[in-house]
Amino acid sequence: MNPYVILGSAVVGLLVGVTGAGGGALMTPMLILLFSVKPAAAISSDLVAAVVMRPAGALVHLRRGTVNLRLVGWMVLGSVPTAFLGAWLLHEMGGGSDVEIALGAALLAGAAAMVFRSWLDRRSGAARDRDVKEITVRPVPTVLIGMVGGLIVGMTSVGSGSLMIVLLLFLYPLLPAGRLVGTDLAQAVPLTAAAALGALAFGHVEFDVTGAIIVGSVPAVLIGSLLSSRAPDRFIRPVITFVIFASGLKYVGVGTTQLGWILCLVLLACGAYWLLRESRKERKEQKEKQRKERKERADQTEPAEQTARESQGIGITP
Repeated sequence: MNPYVILGSAVVGLLVGVTGAGGGALMTPMLILLFSVKPAAAISSDLVAAVVMRPAGALVHLRRGTVNLRLVGWMVLGSVPTAFLGAWLLHEMGGGSDVEIALGAALLAGAAAMVFRSWLDRRSGAARDRDVKEITVRPVPTVLIGMVGGLIVGMTSVGSGSLMIVLLLFLYPLLPAGRLVGTDLAQAVPLTAAAALGALAFGHVEFDVTGAIIVGSVPAVLIGSLLSSRAPDRFIRPVITFVIFASGLKYVGVGTTQLGWILCLVLLACGAYWLLRESRKERKEQKEKQRKERKERADQTEPAEQTARESQGIGITP
């Protein structure tokens, strides 16, 4: 086993445990870009390792009662066959440039899904307050989401979390994203198992890489899960999204110079957006403070005026 793969897997596992996102989208690019693992082997090895990692999180949520098993069942009905199909398509593509382009497209879609999920979380407010077990399951569109997610995961190892959870948020608009995490983790267990079985059947797996991923990531995921309530998720999640976005651009064929300029522009745009949002937030807080001060002054003035009127009334009484 390569000790550096173990170390890199531990870093990725810690981030996944803390934020609940970015597993395949971080692990596969790391194996390809840093350790020169062939794309098809990196995808397949990550899928086999995920079979060991996924059940731990799913069991935690099952014990907490935050999993809708009926929803899981309909998703698995669609995702398991197409995950195996995706692994077969990966074998047919031969591991060349087509695989890298497919992986890049999935990474870009994953980054966009994470951004959109953050936007939905901020706007959810009181409207998204339904418990995951209270929803009425819509079988046909749920199966279709499973089919799309399974195909993408089988071909690229990306999307079982970030892509599918956003599609579920569209389908079930009363559910907050946080309450879908347990259901998503539960459906990902048979999904990744099917994709991994396909990878094993078609011979892409490098078992020394798989072993290194498991040794590094499994303990780190557990530690990250324990730290998740204290970690600054609002800072870590944007970093993960940025890394996924950069990796996706690289795989779809963007040159190094162009990639640098694009990432600089994205950082500048994000910085400008953050400054604008903070400025609006500050102005809103200032207005709220001024409103409260005016209300307090009015509350203090009214009793004094009432007392004065009562005093005047007593003075003119014959």
